[in-house]
Amino acid sequence: MATTDSGLGGLAEDRALLGRTSTAERVADILRSRIAEGFFPPGERLAEDAIGKALGVSRNTLREAFRLLTHERLLVHELNRGVFVRVLAVEDVADIYRTRRLVECAVVQGLGEPPYRLEGLDAAVSGGERAAEQGDWQGVSTANIHFHRALVGLAGSARTDELMRGVLAELRLAFHVVDDPRRLHQPYLVRNREILEALRAGERTRAMWLLAGYLDDSRAQLVEAYGKLVADALA
Repeated sequence: MATTDSGLGGLAEDRALLGRTSTAERVADILRSRIAEGFFPPGERLAEDAIGKALGVSRNTLREAFRLLTHERLLVHELNRGVFVRVLAVEDVADIYRTRRLVECAVVQGLGEPPYRLEGLDAAVSGGERAAEQGDWQGVSTANIHFHRALVGLAGSARTDELMRGVLAELRLAFHVVDDPRRLHQPYLVRNREILEALRAGERTRAMWLLAGYLDDSRAQLVEAYGKLVADALA
């Protein structure tokens, strides 16, 4: 599967973000976002010449960006074929959720005394609810990712933020394959708000247990749905 025109069009718009200090890290940031948003879906080959031209960067810079994203498990290099957006295995999905549970629950349990800075969580919950009212289930998915990034951001740790940025971007590789995003995301709109309201009330431990249950249920649902898709593809 070759790089799509929609993906290249988006990259051309992002070219201005590079400015005069274009670096492989900045290119990687742009491509990471585009992969997370589904412009480059799992299994798609990234055309080096077309992407380099769209962003206005050298081949060496682009290859270094590819290397960074391969290290983050978002891309995979296949000998004599090129670079592709990674297709997750079912075991990858389960492992991502194990990592999320360890990190996210630890962040909530480790919060200090309330009140907490909940602006980011509040904006994400409201954004998800608005997207659901409009039937925009990909928008709900994006708002959900923002919610969990804001949740981890409560720790005030740049290292934890960076870790979860990669983990959540990798998770969206699975989201983009599931063919019923409404069924996947709708149940968690209410649960996000429940976690937010528990934190607003200063009930840190309750919020942690709500989050743990949320992640366990989400893992079971996604592993089942993704496993069926993988099995059908191999049949």
